[in-house]
Amino acid sequence: MEGLASPRATARTRGLPSIEEFDRHSNSESGTLVTAELQTLLIAAGSIGFFHTLLGPDHYVPFIVMSWARRWSTLKTGVITLMCALGHIGSSVALGFVGVTLGLAVEGLTGVESVRGRIAAWLFIAFGLAYLIWGLRHLHRSHPHQHTHLHVTGDDHDHVHPHTHFGEHVHVHDVQSMKSLTPWILFTIFIFGPCEPLIPFLMYPAARGSMFDLVLVTAVFGLVTTATMLGTVFLGRAGVNFLPMQKIQHYSHALAGATILLCGLAIEFLGL
Repeated sequence: MEGLASPRATARTRGLPSIEEFDRHSNSESGTLVTAELQTLLIAAGSIGFFHTLLGPDHYVPFIVMSWARRWSTLKTGVITLMCALGHIGSSVALGFVGVTLGLAVEGLTGVESVRGRIAAWLFIAFGLAYLIWGLRHLHRSHPHQHTHLHVTGDDHDHVHPHTHFGEHVHVHDVQSMKSLTPWILFTIFIFGPCEPLIPFLMYPAARGSMFDLVLVTAVFGLVTTATMLGTVFLGRAGVNFLPMQKIQHYSHALAGATILLCGLAIEFLGL
């Protein structure tokens, strides 16, 4: 009863490919875009990007304290954070693509990333210390104080005049230059700051598949990292604005410098 024979049996008797073979052939011809291995890498890219950013306070604390100290708007804070995130991710992506293209050993690139990480840590330390010193000088010069002046006019009395030293010793362009330099200093530091897990755990495994896999995994990691940076900065900024910080606003520059200094020390000596 040939008419009742199953399609698989008929295909075998006629020398045609079976349904399973046809499905496999169709998949190979059309090219499955997202394989099981790629799905695993994409999930890993998103998870690593999120936790790598969240567990590294240097990804968001400097922007929160500088936004508070310099009274940046929400838009300016977001733009500076985004700019630094792109520099942070882009430098590691460029290095990873060079390594994949030239077939360099992953150990060599990991060593380069380690050196870049130490440079970024010491740049954080240097910037935090310099900004702390500048903040203390700013605090001293802006602090109102009094001098007693004797008047030799026949009247035996003196006058007490409260004043600051800003008009005498500090030029406006000195403060303005610090305002304009701060975002570029942060951007430079973040270019040196590596995305440690990106190259060995994501880019090199993805490169075993195809260029599409490599680009997609890298894009997911970059998007999640950037979104997490922006989210934590905005949440932290909102929290600082919610707290009664007006009484210590006068010390904001010194506190911001000390915080960035501590971040650099934590990166270098605690491995954060």
